Amino acid sequence: MTPWLASRETPLRYSYERFAQAKLFMFRKWCELATERQTTPPTDLSGSCKYGSLFMKQVFGGSIRGHYEHQYNVIDGRIVDLSHDARDVGRISNPYLHEPDFFAIPEKQAALNACLPRVKCWVIQFLAELEISDAQSLRQPD
Repeated sequence: MTPWLASRETPLRYSYERFAQAKLFMFRKWCELATERQTTPPTDLSGSCKYGSLFMKQVFGGSIRGHYEHQYNVIDGRIVDLSHDARDVGRISNPYLHEPDFFAIPEKQAALNACLPRVKCWVIQFLAELEISDAQSLRQPD
């Protein structure tokens, strides 16, 4: 069983600036996935919480929390949710409820594991884009 609820070491330290960059990146990837699946382009990150929470865990660490309607991250003791302002999350009466047993369900484990290869590719791309962006900002004169 994969330890989704356990924290792990990661490549980046969480910050509000990095959260904003991750959110923009994730929305771009969510739109690309909709195109690949030939579905209606998204207007927000509704439906992306499985991918988003896996992405955030890979990039910033922390743990995944949630229940049957939604999942999110806890990083350094704070709730971090890429889709916090998505329409579907707004409709949930208690989006930050945590039911640890939910993550032990074999079908849930399989669903998360099935998303990981795509998410790992996204993480590599995100980190590469940040490296390029950071290098460019260091070269620009003040």
